[in-house]
Amino acid sequence: MLTVYSNPKREDWKKLCERPAVNQDGLNDFISELFKAVSRDGDSAVYAYSKKYDAASSKNFRLSAEKIQALADSVAPELKTAMQRAKDNISTFHEAQKLAQLNVEVEKGVNCWTKQVAIDKVAIYIPGGSAPLFSTVLMLALPAKIAGVQEINLFTPLNKEGSIHPAIAYAALLCGVENVFTIGGAQAIAAASIGTQQIPKCDKIFGPGNQYVTAAKRFAQNLGSAIDMPAGPSEVLVWADEDANPAFIAADLLSQAEHGADSQCVLLCNSQKTVDLVQQELLRQVQLLPRKEIALAALKNCFAVVFSDDDAALLQTDFSNYYAPEHLIIQANNADDLAIKVRNAGSVFIGEYSPESVGDYASGTNHTLPTAGFAKAYSGVNLASFSKQITFQKLSKKGLENLASTVVCMAENEGLQAHANAVKIRL
Repeated sequence: MLTVYSNPKREDWKKLCERPAVNQDGLNDFISELFKAVSRDGDSAVYAYSKKYDAASSKNFRLSAEKIQALADSVAPELKTAMQRAKDNISTFHEAQKLAQLNVEVEKGVNCWTKQVAIDKVAIYIPGGSAPLFSTVLMLALPAKIAGVQEINLFTPLNKEGSIHPAIAYAALLCGVENVFTIGGAQAIAAASIGTQQIPKCDKIFGPGNQYVTAAKRFAQNLGSAIDMPAGPSEVLVWADEDANPAFIAADLLSQAEHGADSQCVLLCNSQKTVDLVQQELLRQVQLLPRKEIALAALKNCFAVVFSDDDAALLQTDFSNYYAPEHLIIQANNADDLAIKVRNAGSVFIGEYSPESVGDYASGTNHTLPTAGFAKAYSGVNLASFSKQITFQKLSKKGLENLASTVVCMAENEGLQAHANAVKIRL
C-alpha cells in the first residue's frame, strides 16, 4: 500500500515531499466572483451560495440561544464529560502561555515595554460535513476566550436535517460562544471578511476547511483580513526505528488517512522489515474502519522512506525537518533525543504511548496546525494567535538628549531630515 523509497538522494527530496495536488482549475475565479457577490449583495449572496452548495440553508443565519441550548441538551452525558475534560486540559495549557508584561530600561532615561492586547473580533470556522469537528470549537474558542477576545463568531454549515451537529452546539455553549452562524464553505469566509447585514466583519479568521475554504481564507488575507495560517489537507510523518510497534504505526497513519482522500501519511524508518510489518497492519486495520474507502484513497498518496546507510540517523533527521510535517510522531528507543533535533513540525508526539489522537482532542495542545510544509515558517494556533503585541517607549528629557546624536546621525544619513528635525526641535 505504501510506495517505498530506499535511501533517496537529497536532490530527490523536493519531488518526494510534494503534497497531493489539488485540481484548482477555475478555483481562484470562483472565489473572486463569490467575494464580489457578497460585497455587492450581502446576505442575499451568502444565502444564494449556501442554498446551492450547503446541505441545507436558511435566510436567518444566526442560531438562537434557545436552539443552541436544545441541541446541547441532546448530547450524550459521556460525550459531555469527555468534552469537559478536554476543555480543562486545553484551558490549562493555554492559560500557561500568558506572557508577563516586559518592561526594560534600555539605557538611562529610555524605557521600552510591551503590552499584549487581544484581537477585538474573530471568526472561527468549524467544518460540519462527514466529520463534524466539534473538537475544533474547543481548540479555537478556548484560547480566544483566555486571550480576552471581545467577540467570537462561529461559522458552521447546516446538515441535511437543517440543523448543526449537537456536539458543535454543546462545545459553543461550553466555551461561552454566543454567536453561531449556520453558513459554511467559502461564502462563510467571505461574509466574515467583508461583513453583511447579519454577519459582522471579523479582524481575523481561524479554522480548517476544504480547498474552497482554504482558497477563500487566502483571498480574504489579500483583502486585508488576517488568517491563522495557510493550510491544506491533514498529514502525519511517523519516525520509527526497528523496535517500534507496527500496529501502533499503522493506526497512527490511518488516523490521518481517514480525514480525507487528500491526506498524506509518511513512514520514516531504517528498516525494510519495519515497512513490511506496517504494510500488513495497514491491510488488516483499514478493513475495520467505517471510513475505509476514504482511508484507502488517502493511502494512495502515502509512502515510506527507508534510510539504511551508515549516516541513516542524520538523513532521517534532515528528511523529517525537510518534510516539515503537520504532525510528527517519534516511535523510537531514543525518541526524546530525536525530539530535541526537530526544527520543523506543527506538533510532535514522543514515544509509543503518544498517538496523534491525544493532541487532536484532549492532551491540551492545539490541533490547528500548519500543513503543506508551512511548519518551516508558521506555528500552530496558540494563545498568541489571538492577540498582538504593542510596544511602548517613554523617554525623559535627559534620555532624549543622550540618544539624540545617534538618531540624528542615522536619520540624516538616510536622507530623512524631518526625522532628524523631530529630535532637534525638542532640544
